[in-house]
Amino acid sequence: MSKIEIIPIQGIPEIREGDDIARIIFEYATSSGIGVKQNDIFVVKQKIVSKAEGRLVRISKVKPSAEALNIARENAKDPRLVEIILREARRIVRAERGVIITETKHGFVCANSGVDRSNVPRGFACLLPVDPDESARKIRESLESLSSRKVAVIISDTFGRPWRKGQVDVAIGCSGIEPILSYRGIKDRYGYTLRVTEPAIADEIASAAELASGKLSFVPVVVVRGLKFKRSEAGAKSIVMEREKDLFK
Repeated sequence: MSKIEIIPIQGIPEIREGDDIARIIFEYATSSGIGVKQNDIFVVKQKIVSKAEGRLVRISKVKPSAEALNIARENAKDPRLVEIILREARRIVRAERGVIITETKHGFVCANSGVDRSNVPRGFACLLPVDPDESARKIRESLESLSSRKVAVIISDTFGRPWRKGQVDVAIGCSGIEPILSYRGIKDRYGYTLRVTEPAIADEIASAAELASGKLSFVPVVVVRGLKFKRSEAGAKSIVMEREKDLFK
């Protein structure tokens, strides 16, 4: 196996609505000496994508519904924040003991519909991109145009996991990379035919990149270099379990 590098791009400034993320990434990758190489994978934190796309909501301007007031009362939450969570949700999976788990309009099952107040100005809440796969595609195409190299882009966010403590970064959007590898039908070294083995490589890359970016280090973009992958436009939406196959919904 060839060497795999995980390289943080330092110095990227605070992102504001309308900023060209791809151009900023290209400029800072170039000026830092990292550059852009063929088949680089750029892992971009969801927060800067949402900021650039204007996905910040001023909490004080939100009027909570009766449902939001009821859920907030039962779970000791700000009813305005609960209202934002409900607007971003397809349904509530569970609201109990101060925790609200929803299925987002994208199909993600996560806390608070992905709504977050960390690393944004006070008084605002940050929403997930409307279409993270499309956001990744636009960034990828722009980076490829600027660099004349073929690359992949993963948009990552921090999710909890059922039955395990702690959080990990996962891919909520991707472009230019097949997000799931299938080993089904391949025999292992003992001759057993694999039937269900499908590593979620996009999630694995997102988690690995988080080791170099961190939650509090203000490094929103990481380059993963040297990893062989299959090119695809399947998008992270293909990682979401089909409802008819999900045993827990």
